[in-house]
Amino acid sequence: MLERLDDTPAYVLNARHDILAWDPLAAALMTDFAAMPARERNVIRWLFTSPVAGRYPGDAGIAELVAEVSARSPLFARLWESGEVGIRRSSRKRMKHPVVGPLELHCDVLYLPERDQRVVLCTTTPGTPSHEALKLLRVVGTQDLASR
Repeated sequence: MLERLDDTPAYVLNARHDILAWDPLAAALMTDFAAMPARERNVIRWLFTSPVAGRYPGDAGIAELVAEVSARSPLFARLWESGEVGIRRSSRKRMKHPVVGPLELHCDVLYLPERDQRVVLCTTTPGTPSHEALKLLRVVGTQDLASR
């Protein structure tokens, strides 16, 4: 499915928020995942430590991840302690890409309960500067990632 989404950045997450698979446009948008160690391909680690796991209390990998991120991020520790867990089906994200500039993305999550995975699709509103920037990123691809 990811291979057929040539104009939509998309990636697949597991319950720990490890990125398991991605398409070329997701790599161009965020980072060259293939160049990273598998352990570093984790959305929670990025979100709370860079310059929903409550359903798996017995998972040692999740416990290790939560302990590591809690020790490095007081914000994450507070949020984790609150115990509020939910599945986010959609969100809007703003980012400044180093090559194409500011982007406003609509991120929709397709939940795959039989595999306990999520497919995240990032789109833009047609006719907006973000849409034009994403079209440019599709052309530029990952060629400039090494210089970041």
